[in-house]
Amino acid sequence: MKEKSTSFSIKNWSITDRPREKLLATGKQILSDAELIAILIGSGSRDESAVQLSKRILASVDNNLNKLGRLSVGQLIKFKGIGEAKAISIVACLELGRRRRGEDIPEIKKIKSSKHVFELMQPKIGELEHEEFWILYVNNSNSVIKTLQLSKGGITGTLVDVRLALKKALELNATAMILAHNHPSGGLKPSNADKEITNKIKNAGAGMDIKLLDHLIVTEKSYFSFADEGIL
Repeated sequence: MKEKSTSFSIKNWSITDRPREKLLATGKQILSDAELIAILIGSGSRDESAVQLSKRILASVDNNLNKLGRLSVGQLIKFKGIGEAKAISIVACLELGRRRRGEDIPEIKKIKSSKHVFELMQPKIGELEHEEFWILYVNNSNSVIKTLQLSKGGITGTLVDVRLALKKALELNATAMILAHNHPSGGLKPSNADKEITNKIKNAGAGMDIKLLDHLIVTEKSYFSFADEGIL
């Protein structure tokens, strides 16, 4: 005799085990990552609950939310039970979390070390899947006048307009600049192109009495400082 299939609907769970009800009763902090994602997607498939589906998705990225945040809609819909609408909900929610983290970091108005630059730039470019090149324009006291995205490129690089970088420095009356760009690959070793653009901007700025203080390569968790490594 064939056994009846078990229903995996959250509606059939104990009220205390349902993610939404659990959040209302005990607070958001008590919920696991899988339970929070299950609330986002609402339902699972015929074979597994929303929580089980969420656990499977998390397992595919080593239970790392930063890695999950880098998955695209196209990658998410490959999971059985995840359609386009659910995938969009996950992507949108994690992007909001990334932006919130950037806003939570105290504003750094004066640069005292390469770490300060990393703390300022990591939320902006550390987790991007494409490369971006930014410049921090500073005054005599190393206070930040403006942080500006100079260019945006692909996975392997971006083009930088040296003239535009210096033109903006003159407009802002900046006395120095700090360069920063990300490596989507996660590698921290500067490429020959990284070294070349650093030298171009440094030499161009020197002729206008605008110093280049540093150039940082930023990744998700770390950074490389040209100044700290003595190659500026």
